Amino acid sequence: MILKTEDLAFHYGKKEIFSNVHFQIESGEIVGLTAPSGFGKTTFVRCLAGFETPTKGKIISDLPKTRGFNPIQLIFQHPERAVDPNWKLGKTLRESWEPSAELKEELGIKEEWLQRYPNELSGGEIQRFSVLRALNPQTKLLIADEITTMLDAITTAQIWHTILKQAKINQMAILVISHETKLLNSICTRIESLDKRKY
Repeated sequence: MILKTEDLAFHYGKKEIFSNVHFQIESGEIVGLTAPSGFGKTTFVRCLAGFETPTKGKIISDLPKTRGFNPIQLIFQHPERAVDPNWKLGKTLRESWEPSAELKEELGIKEEWLQRYPNELSGGEIQRFSVLRALNPQTKLLIADEITTMLDAITTAQIWHTILKQAKINQMAILVISHETKLLNSICTRIESLDKRKY
């Protein structure tokens, strides 16, 4: 898998969010992306995942067009916004795939949670579901946008241990957006800075 951008730009009305971004990521890479708040990190990765259309430039990849599943999976900082409040979490999970009991256990997910609605679980518990859903073996690029900012250290370590393990098994690329320098230095193969346009 290879994904790259050429001269990518995004404007919201007359406001430039980012411009002239040249970026590349390949299978097996774990790339950190950092920049101060307001420099367009989330908008940039939303463009990569297909949620936004760039104003200018190209996104080029050799990712397969899989019907019903996007091989680029984006996990948000606020997981409650990414799930249907009217669906039980088991239905939300099955919409993507049927993970093994072992993988659920690794992420600390209890079977009884599958019968609950999002408002019956904490944000950290819902985030575990979001991670599990995104770890579909068909995922080729996993984008993690500040996914553990609101979680405690133990939960953060547990989630990242599982993500890195599954990424290695499935030769998945990971793009990590975070302000946590210690985290980026410990898990990433390289770190890029959006504000300096070092691509």
